[in-house]
Amino acid sequence: MQDPHRNAHPQAPGSAGLLPSEQPVQLVDPDGVHRHDDRYPLPDGEALLAAYARLVLGRRINDQANALVRQGRLAVYPSSHGQEACQVAAAVVLEDRDWLFPTYRDTVSVITRGVEPLQVLTLLRGDWHSGYDPYEHNTAPQATPLATQLLHAVGVAHAAKLKGEDTVVLAMCGDGATSEGDFHEALNFAAVFHVPVVFFVQNNEYAISVPLKNQSVAPSLAHKAIGYGMPGERVDGNDLAALLAVLGSAVDRAREGHGPSLVEAHTYRMQAHTNADDATRYRTQQDVESWVPRDPITRMRTYLRGLHLLDDDAEARFAADAETTAAHMREGLNTDVDPDPQELFAHVYTQRTTQLAEQSAQLRDELSRTDG
Repeated sequence: MQDPHRNAHPQAPGSAGLLPSEQPVQLVDPDGVHRHDDRYPLPDGEALLAAYARLVLGRRINDQANALVRQGRLAVYPSSHGQEACQVAAAVVLEDRDWLFPTYRDTVSVITRGVEPLQVLTLLRGDWHSGYDPYEHNTAPQATPLATQLLHAVGVAHAAKLKGEDTVVLAMCGDGATSEGDFHEALNFAAVFHVPVVFFVQNNEYAISVPLKNQSVAPSLAHKAIGYGMPGERVDGNDLAALLAVLGSAVDRAREGHGPSLVEAHTYRMQAHTNADDATRYRTQQDVESWVPRDPITRMRTYLRGLHLLDDDAEARFAADAETTAAHMREGLNTDVDPDPQELFAHVYTQRTTQLAEQSAQLRDELSRTDG
């Protein structure tokens, strides 16, 4: 019997309509100069100014979180320093009714969605499974396993379609996740069932220590989309304007019923993978410094000042707001907590499995002997 869902969507476009741009889309170059693109209009100045304020906040969050790791207040922090334009754009292009599925590195995206910073950092502190309610802001918990969240995102998008909801799902991942089987399964399912999901790959050149050249020889990661019958696009991941335009177009396309798409942002991880990583073992300082002139904040600041949309007063206001958030992070994480180790086994299954019960008993015994 034929699957009633199969071929229930319009015929996929020819291969020419699926191919990404030869070069990543760029609307504002590293010198802050507008570059015209016939396909993607430049977002208006007020939208860019509001998003720029989010960039400033995101950078301050990254820097403060790194300091808190060194102070022992956070167990780990995967920084998105240098990738803040991707982080902000991914959240800004969504409506409240849409869903965001982040990775462990996407703390700034989650906060941009409206989640309280201390709730986001609870997971990275190691106090609880996740510190926020996913349903309050339609934002899934940050996922540490690579690519597993992509399957969950597709499931939510499929459910929204079956319910007739006007919902788009944006699923974030890194270049390393494109080497996982879950990546293939998620994209294939999304394309076959024509669901409203945007796959957003932040290609920051390294999967921990593995460079992109050792993961894929495709012309770009966006080219992988053609194998699933969905369009792919490449964008300058340090260009806030281009990200808003390209991701916004992909979200609109999904909302209009045209199915999934894949967007690859070309960016760079300026800091180590996490505080447990020694990045000097696999890349040089010269490589890192070559990306400094492409900084997303410097670029957008130059552009906005050139249009007289950004002045010293606005800069001071944005910096002060960011510092208020940083102070809130410091104060909240300087409070000691006394977690219950047994909570590790709670909320895993509705009925605790035999294995979990055995592990719980083993931990309880070990702790009792230690206390004694």
